[in-house]
Amino acid sequence: METYNLIVRFFQTGGTFMYPIAIVLVVGLAIAMERWLVLTTSRSANRRAFNQIMDSLQKKEYLAVVKAARDSNVAMYRIVAAGLVRFKASNRRAEIESAMEEGVMEAVPRLEKRTQYLATLANVATLLGLLGTIVGLIAAFTAVAHAAPAEKASMLSSSISVAMNTTAFGLISAIPLLIFHALLQTKTAELVDSFEMAGVKVMNSLVESKQLATQTRGGDAA
Repeated sequence: METYNLIVRFFQTGGTFMYPIAIVLVVGLAIAMERWLVLTTSRSANRRAFNQIMDSLQKKEYLAVVKAARDSNVAMYRIVAAGLVRFKASNRRAEIESAMEEGVMEAVPRLEKRTQYLATLANVATLLGLLGTIVGLIAAFTAVAHAAPAEKASMLSSSISVAMNTTAFGLISAIPLLIFHALLQTKTAELVDSFEMAGVKVMNSLVESKQLATQTRGGDAA
């Protein structure tokens, strides 16, 4: 309870700039939580999709993967399906890889959506804290100028202490937002890497399947 009262008093004595900083913090945390849930869900969904895709490729059920891509919003299906469609039209490895890379490029913006706002909000919180401190210091020096000489030192010390609260709160808000920004970027990079790894494995699977088919036809001809 004492800690709660201390926090409330700290917030109340910081002045009007504490409120916009608090709004920035709440908005940033809401974005961070939403992005974290989206990326975590996407990671699980893409992992399940990859396992199903590899199972379908081993059975040479290419149409099943293409159909799943049409019926699902999971990026892994769309990326691999793009490669399979190109594989039917052309057996050139470069073209198939290019088709899957295009699918990855389409998926990345959806994963990075709103994440960049966290760094901006962290900077805004810091700047609002500094602005609140500057405004508070200006008001403090203005008030001290008209105060009695004996009261100037104590008034100035008290006013500066209150003015610095906004800077402290701005930094308190900015630090977790920057941490969340870094964590989300890392999580996004891991997802993109998984797409690229899946593309390589799918490509190798298609090549092996093609080689086996060629060897089988060669054996039948012999």
